This record gives sequence, C-alpha cells and structure tokens, in this order.
Amino acid sequence: MGATIGEVLPLAVGVAISPIPIVAVILMLLSRNARATSAGFGLGWLAGILVVTGIVILLAGSITPDDEGGSSTGWVKVVLGILLIVLAVKQWQSRADTTPPKWMRAIDEFTFAKAAGLGLLLSAVNPKNLLLCVSAGVAIGTAGLSAGSAVVTWLVFTVLAACSVLVPVVGYALAAQRLAGPLDATKTWLQANNHMVMAIVLLIMGTVVLGKGLGGV
Repeated sequence: MGATIGEVLPLAVGVAISPIPIVAVILMLLSRNARATSAGFGLGWLAGILVVTGIVILLAGSITPDDEGGSSTGWVKVVLGILLIVLAVKQWQSRADTTPPKWMRAIDEFTFAKAAGLGLLLSAVNPKNLLLCVSAGVAIGTAGLSAGSAVVTWLVFTVLAACSVLVPVVGYALAAQRLAGPLDATKTWLQANNHMVMAIVLLIMGTVVLGKGLGGV
C-alpha cells in the first residue's frame, strides 16, 4: 500500500495546486455569500474527486496486469502520460492569457447549489483534473491491493487532492477577517500565472505517469 500511495501522491499534489479551483474558492470567500458558496464549492470539489477516482478504481480490474508482465496496464499509463504532456503544452501556449472566465465574474450571484455544481464540474469534468484522477485510479486499481488498502489509498489521494480548496474554506470559517488580505493577494497572483503554473504541473505529472507506463510495457 505504501508504494501505491507514493505513486499517487504526486498526482494528488497536481490536482491540489490546480490554479482555477483555488482562484474560484478564493473569489467565493470574497463574495457576498461567502460561507454558503465556499461550502458548496468545497463539497462539490471533494465529491467529484472521490467519485471519479472511485469509478476508475472499480473499472481498473479489466486492465489488471496480464501474463506478459502487465503490458496492458503500462500502455494505459503511457497514453495517460502523453495526454497530460499534450495538455501541458497547450497550457504553456496560453500562458499570456490572463482573462478570467465569465463564470468567475458571476460568482457574486452564486448560490450553494451553483457553487457545488461548479466544484463538481471542475474536479470531475475538467480535462486536466480528470486525467490526474484517472491516472490515480488506474494506479490504485491495478496495484493488486486488498479492498481495505485500496479504500485507504483512495481516501488518502482524495483528501490530499482536495485540501487546497477545503483548507481555505475551513480557515475562513474560523478566521474570516484575518484571511481577507492573503486571499486577495493569492487570487491576483494565480489569475496572472494560471496557465504557466498548470503547464508546469501537467508536464511533471505527465512525465511521471509516462515513465511509470514505459517501465511496465
């Protein structure tokens, strides 16, 4: 189990430092309905990671290592690694674009339900985070772990991947006024460097997954 946790740890960090969801939760914490929208977003973000990774773990039984040394699993990881690297290149090419998406400008009008839906979309549907969660699910599902160990590894990945959104939400609930300044500064920096940060993260994660895949081919 320890080796598998070590394998998915970089992927969890990749999800956790995704700039867009961090900016989104900060904007919600600075909005009129801060407590309701940030809580909804945090729950949606956590649920998306948990569900997607869990589904992939269950499905990964169909690509478990075969008699030829696990080549099928290796090729799945190779494909995932290449896709992550392609996304990294696209993000780098867009690094000069600092225009915030339209939904960011509408966050002041969000309700709990809308915020939860956005959190779910950004974690479960957004291609960048989706690929990282799928990669983690494949790693856990094909590691030959017992059911208990797989569940523990799945939960460790989920908590680590979601922490960058959940920590500000909890922190705001405990010390709202003290966090206003740091949150605003963090939001400004992430908006300006969103694509560059994501390109570096995806490149590192893609290289890690690709290397693991090539080692198993």
